[in-house]
Amino acid sequence: MENTVDVREIRPPERHPRIFGSFGDLAPGDSFILVNDHDPKPLYYQFQAELTGQFSWEYLEQGPKVWRVRIGKSLPPTGTPRGGPAAP
Repeated sequence: MENTVDVREIRPPERHPRIFGSFGDLAPGDSFILVNDHDPKPLYYQFQAELTGQFSWEYLEQGPKVWRVRIGKSLPPTGTPRGGPAAP
């Protein structure tokens, strides 16, 4: 069962750190549902800038009062060791 991270009652300065903390706790291949009171598009851009290729983003509900997004941690590419790229 997926966890839900509902940030609607959290102060805005605390939202992104909470969301990124929840993402960091995910195992590769797992996801959580983000619930927000506005379109989290700026959050998507932050994920894209900081974690390109390491996450998935799927809108489940798009307003007007509630947005729900499934955010997942991508599996490592096939052939790449878990500890990072192979030594030369």
